[in-house]
Amino acid sequence: MHELSLSEALFDQIDLAISAHAKAVVRLVRVRVGELAGLEPELFRTAFEVTRSDRGHAGAELELVYEAAVWTCVDCQAELVRGEELRCTVCGGQPRLSKGADLILERVEMEVPDV
Repeated sequence: MHELSLSEALFDQIDLAISAHAKAVVRLVRVRVGELAGLEPELFRTAFEVTRSDRGHAGAELELVYEAAVWTCVDCQAELVRGEELRCTVCGGQPRLSKGADLILERVEMEVPDV
């Protein structure tokens, strides 16, 4: 399952982010998921739940923030809305996908004992 390897990679990034706080407890993980990221959200949630315990973050909750796909004309920078032809309606130029294809770790909330 592709989502399991993505979850493992996500926890690699989380561990790196909290490495300065040895006793930190991760409470929330926010991930931005693009519409065209190639990710099945429910499978990713399941993979996250399995991985969090295996990686020592059993209390971590997952928050998914969805991002719609947006194309931007390379010539005039106009944004194309979903449903339009993939040709700029302003200048006729070629659009390029500018948002909605990524999977991004946006935020890690943690509880840090007395520092």
